[in-house]
Amino acid sequence: MIQPNVNVKQGLLEKYFSGQSMDYRQMIALFIPILIDQAFVVGLNLVNTAMISSAGVAAISAVNMIDSINIFLLSVFIAVATGGTVVVAQYKGSGNNAMVSKATAGAVSSVSLLALGVGLFGVLFHGPLLNLLFGAAAPDVMANGRTYLIGSSISFLGIAVVEAVCGALRGIGSTRASLFLSLIMNLIYVLLNLVFINLLNMGVLGMSISINIARYLAAFCALYYLFRLDSNLQIKLRDILSLNLSMLKKIMFIGFPFAAEQMFFNGGKILTQIFIVSLGTYAIAANAIGAAFAGVMQIPANALALTIITVVGQCMGRGDVKDARKFIKSFIVASSLSFVLMGLLILPFFEPLVSMFHPPVEIVDDIFLIVLINTILQIPLWSISFIVPSGLRAAGDSKFTSIVSMLSMWLFRVVLGYILGIVLDLGVLGVWLAMDCEWAVRGGIFLKRFLGKKWYQHRLI
Repeated sequence: MIQPNVNVKQGLLEKYFSGQSMDYRQMIALFIPILIDQAFVVGLNLVNTAMISSAGVAAISAVNMIDSINIFLLSVFIAVATGGTVVVAQYKGSGNNAMVSKATAGAVSSVSLLALGVGLFGVLFHGPLLNLLFGAAAPDVMANGRTYLIGSSISFLGIAVVEAVCGALRGIGSTRASLFLSLIMNLIYVLLNLVFINLLNMGVLGMSISINIARYLAAFCALYYLFRLDSNLQIKLRDILSLNLSMLKKIMFIGFPFAAEQMFFNGGKILTQIFIVSLGTYAIAANAIGAAFAGVMQIPANALALTIITVVGQCMGRGDVKDARKFIKSFIVASSLSFVLMGLLILPFFEPLVSMFHPPVEIVDDIFLIVLINTILQIPLWSISFIVPSGLRAAGDSKFTSIVSMLSMWLFRVVLGYILGIVLDLGVLGVWLAMDCEWAVRGGIFLKRFLGKKWYQHRLI
């Protein structure tokens, strides 16, 4: 009785997730560790948010407020790390192992240098940044925000090394190793938060200490893995310390437009965060908790978006456009179905889940409405807005995807978010509805690009 069902599932996987470049077994082997990684990252962040919420509304508001700046600053070098993933994947697909090693070393060195600069910027200019962006916040929120911003900025170099190494490992298909490094960083972070926040009652300061210890310890483990444990890459310390300009150019061909996109994209998010700050501390908390739920819903889809970079990158390295196109379509459908599944799993347990954040009773209904509407709308919209550009970027079509993302963010999410949230007085819900509208617009543009031919006509390696 079981065998026919197994055969049907294998037949579907063979049909939609196998080709000349890669079969479904290899794809599953890539996807599962990334999925576990995303689940742990989001789940542990959820636990961290719940832990810091025990320190009061001012603490959770400050963390959410500063995280919008952190995401903006982190996005610069994480985007360059993604460029490294694409270059490594394409060299892996072409079978050039010597260049795979050079691309990995180039990614680690360039991303680390950028992170050092960004981190120094955050430490030196934390005061003007906070006053410019969140001057309307309450004094206790600002005080907590200052501590968290400085602590986060100091930790940037550590997480940059981890992101660069993990990105390169995903590019060659070593997702288990990248999962191991990510788990080291995030599990240590949660355990230290338990000690510093819950046991020692150090609040935001404790979270800042935890994040630095966890990220730098993980960075040490990442470099140790590259130098001592990985037998394929054979990277030496001198390879990372010496910049390869030609390799840096290839990485930045993908990474620079993506970095610019992420800066504009997350800059727009900061503007919407400013709108929310002006609505008060309860609005900040509602937005933070709503975002935590959205993050859980997006776990499988985000894992698919990361997996498609390796899949399409290796397909393009082989020059196999047919497989690349087929797999992008399959990943779009799989991603949309994942949102249906996650909605069915999470919405029935909203009450016990939201209680983890200790929200004021006055905002619980608002949070549920945000979560419900976002759950429904992301089923058709998220995949075309994020899976498709990940695939296009892996093929080398970085400029187009970045320009579209920047323009749609500012013309729709920011402007429409202000109109709906502030002018029409819809509050936080209006900001979220504007985000969903922006997904629809940019997703439609990416789909049109994908159905054409220009996206795969770039030569990267």
